[in-house]
Amino acid sequence: MHLGLKTLLNRVERLKGFVYESSRLIEGRGGRIEIKLRPREGSRGACSHCHKPAPGYDRLCERHFQFVPLWGIPTFFRYAPRRVRCREHGIVVEHLPWALGKRPLTASFAWFLASWAKLLSWQDVSRTFKTSWQSVFRSVEMAVDWGRARMDLEGITATGVDEIHWRKGRFLTLVYQINEGMKRLLFVAENREETSLRKFFLWLGPERSAQIRFICSDMWQPYLNVIAERASGALNVLDRYHIAAKMNQAIDEVRAKETRQVRAHNRLSKSSVVLKHSRWCLLKRVENLTAKQTVKLKELLACNLRTVRAYLLKEQFHFFWEYASAAWAGKFLEQWCTAAMRSRLEPMKKVARMLRDHKPLILNWFEAREQVSLGAVEGLNNRLKANLRKSYGFRTYRAIKIMLYHKLGALPEPELTHRFC
Repeated sequence: MHLGLKTLLNRVERLKGFVYESSRLIEGRGGRIEIKLRPREGSRGACSHCHKPAPGYDRLCERHFQFVPLWGIPTFFRYAPRRVRCREHGIVVEHLPWALGKRPLTASFAWFLASWAKLLSWQDVSRTFKTSWQSVFRSVEMAVDWGRARMDLEGITATGVDEIHWRKGRFLTLVYQINEGMKRLLFVAENREETSLRKFFLWLGPERSAQIRFICSDMWQPYLNVIAERASGALNVLDRYHIAAKMNQAIDEVRAKETRQVRAHNRLSKSSVVLKHSRWCLLKRVENLTAKQTVKLKELLACNLRTVRAYLLKEQFHFFWEYASAAWAGKFLEQWCTAAMRSRLEPMKKVARMLRDHKPLILNWFEAREQVSLGAVEGLNNRLKANLRKSYGFRTYRAIKIMLYHKLGALPEPELTHRFC
């Protein structure tokens, strides 16, 4: 075996009780490197269960274990495992320090794939490193299981609860940690029912649940019920981004209905022309409008439309978040709800009723805003949606859950002798 390659392997992948005997480059199909291993002279095999040395019994056929590619060339270890006679476990295959049970790849290669899977889609990783999609999946699953078993769950004082649409008619319940300096995905559960969120509190335990001081959530009643039951000492804060989403949904309903009515009455009227292509200039913040959308908004505001009344109510509500006092914010909220109820716009009246029903939880925002980053949930959700778009081919909840934990869970990793990316 060439001294340079042997020295390199002993530096990054020293295997106790084994030596690198020889290597060869096999041509064809892009080529591959095969490295043959053998037991060190005088060493005994170890039981794969208790890892205690045991006398040899016989030897199995040679197996190949895929290793980290060297210089872009697929690399494999070749070794014929021994069977040993363990006093406690009987006749078993010896412990192989580079292997992951019966899987045809080394532990180093599994961590290599898992590292790259944080940056690329699983399909891209499998194609780039000439392995199977299943190998990438198993590697990420191994990394997630290892990290989840060693998570530090101390000091969780602020959490965010949200649901996200995953597939047609299917949702995920997500719980984030949003402490200053530590923002990560803590828990994923299927569906958006009370039992989904209750699983998180069972996983966290009653003692750690009692340490939570702030919980940011939307207005989904099953979540509010569980939070009141399992974290009664925490301050439940309603997420302002969900309130803004409800406002935008109401404006969109008013605009769509009015557009249909105007077109049915007179397709060539000024109102019909102005309402055309007006959706995004009504939903976006003024400071985010393009030059063309700014002109379109000015044309809209010059017309006496129900859509414009709804838009002005939405813009007026932005002042609510600028109050320093929760008491004065509460007075403003009541005045706004009164104006919305008198607007004769049913979608805006629905929003007003919703805000009145949840007024105490909305006002909790003023107490929590200086102590916790309430916008972190929306930021983490945006990252999550980007990862879901990359994994559009996933069909099972298990695969989605593993992917989300891997990319957003900030999971610990073992100390490796060499980093891959």
